Amino acid sequence: MNLLLIEDDPDLVSTLSLALAKNNFKIETATNGERGYELATSKNYDLIILDCNLPKLSGSEIIKKLRADGRAIPILVLTVLAEINNKVELFELGADDYLTKPFAISELLVRIKALLRRSPVLKGNILKIGEIELDPDKFLVTKNNKRLALSSKEFSLLEYFLNNSGRVLSRQEIMDNVWDENHDPFSNTIEVHIMNLRKKLGGADEQIISTVPGRGYKIDR
Repeated sequence: MNLLLIEDDPDLVSTLSLALAKNNFKIETATNGERGYELATSKNYDLIILDCNLPKLSGSEIIKKLRADGRAIPILVLTVLAEINNKVELFELGADDYLTKPFAISELLVRIKALLRRSPVLKGNILKIGEIELDPDKFLVTKNNKRLALSSKEFSLLEYFLNNSGRVLSRQEIMDNVWDENHDPFSNTIEVHIMNLRKKLGGADEQIISTVPGRGYKIDR
């Protein structure tokens, strides 16, 4: 698996590079946002590890640009405790997960493996509802033939809803099938992702994902 680490702390870059290499990951690094974005758009990676505060181009700007380009590569953001209030904003921009500094290497590895495991890799037919189409083979979602910039987690969430169209999906079912077993059941991450997905679908299609009080969520039209 090929990973891109965009981090401006040389000590952390060295530590993470060694740890990831020992776990059989191929790692490339960039120490500023501009170089990181250049690598992210010129090479193929399986996952990006991205610091929030970077010189030349911030982590948030990189996420926004990558998603606007239609790139759905999983992105794991590294933050400091003071930035934790920005987690909703990070998810809205298209981040898939975040890790607060300082962190244990073991936790980083668990997060990485979970994101890689949950990235859609299965082949299948195009799924469609209204003007929205999801192509699992191309990792592509369009509305009225225009590409929607979804994160890999939002893509997985929409794909799960479409594959279960008409069914009421409980929060637990969504957690078990879209998130990994280490997900905090008391976190509001699922609700945040559903809210962001509704916004990105936009217009009347925002209501495709309906809330069924006391039971869960349903996609139907």
